[in-house]
Amino acid sequence: MRVLHQPRVAWNAARVFVGSVRDDDLYGWLSAEVGDLLGVSCQADLDQTRERLRGAVDPQSGLLEVGRWRVRLEDELRRRPALAEPLESLSEIAAGLLRRRAGPAPRS
Repeated sequence: MRVLHQPRVAWNAARVFVGSVRDDDLYGWLSAEVGDLLGVSCQADLDQTRERLRGAVDPQSGLLEVGRWRVRLEDELRRRPALAEPLESLSEIAAGLLRRRAGPAPRS
């Protein structure tokens, strides 16, 4: 079994969760995965994050949501350390999907 740095896993997952809320297709998939892995309470919180960011005009709103999710996920990982690997896997898959959906990076 690998040893994972839980704060890093939480940070990466938080960034991906918040980054995915504006993509309807990706969000639908991710929301279901979050519910399966972390429970319906986390899934409902992700829905609330999505609603808050939909109406947000402050560009810092996304950073605030990432911070909230990082703390929430770190707490989950402290209570249930076995979630580290599946959460890392979920965030890596979602990050890859998010990158592909965003398209190629512009060339300098």
